[in-house]
Amino acid sequence: MEENFDPVIQPRQASSQAEGKPSNTTLISLREAERHINVDILGKSGMIYGVDKTKLILPGAILIAALLISGSVVFYSLSTDNLGANIKQAGNPVAGEKVDVSADDDAVMGNEKAKVTVIEFSDFQCPFCRSFWSGAFQQIKKEYIDTGKVKFVYRDFPLSFHPAAISAAQATECAKDQGKFWEMHDKIFSEQEKQGQGTIQFSVSDIKNWASQIGLDTKTFNQCLDSGKYKSEVEKDIADGSAYGVSGTPTLYINDNPIVGAQPFSVFKAIIDGELK
Repeated sequence: MEENFDPVIQPRQASSQAEGKPSNTTLISLREAERHINVDILGKSGMIYGVDKTKLILPGAILIAALLISGSVVFYSLSTDNLGANIKQAGNPVAGEKVDVSADDDAVMGNEKAKVTVIEFSDFQCPFCRSFWSGAFQQIKKEYIDTGKVKFVYRDFPLSFHPAAISAAQATECAKDQGKFWEMHDKIFSEQEKQGQGTIQFSVSDIKNWASQIGLDTKTFNQCLDSGKYKSEVEKDIADGSAYGVSGTPTLYINDNPIVGAQPFSVFKAIIDGELK
């Protein structure tokens, strides 16, 4: 049975003589690389040469950064000119310098006056964003958000190769009009979670059904979604995220300190605790 997510191209040996590529290299899909760094990267098409299959079991963020520095990754046939730079930025889970990130007017959970603000740029169809939501986020919520120590902000960053993500982003804004942003946020992720791993396909009709299930006024909600009322709002989030250097999802900023990927709770805990001191 065909799996319901972006397929991984089976690794094969690259022909270095015929194509002028490095010898003793393995060809893998960008999707495969992403699976090992827990992040969806901007730019869907293209291949990565020079990744040793045996090294892919290492923590992906560290591995990709190391490979880039060593020059052992060569990019070709890319859908965006700067994809290599995008991957380099996404490779380091705690990426150094602070970035002055605005919460804009986006959805907030927790104490508005909390000492620590966490801003997430996310994509509703991204499997790694869903992994963060079902894992580390639940622990962050319990330990820090619910106790008033953290203010959490969700901003949209739907990637171009996730066709349902833009509609889902607009849907949560429409739900926000009725005071149910977070209910819709959780519903979209939870419904995909029921279907397994990987990228799950869903439609606008699915979104409208979920809206009904969480008790929204469906007539008002459907009119909002169909009209594209919040299209510009989502586009602004994308533009802001790009300006901040977001190149994959999920990307989070803890008091402006960037973390990329569905990292374990311990990574977030260490930074949050440091900011609370």
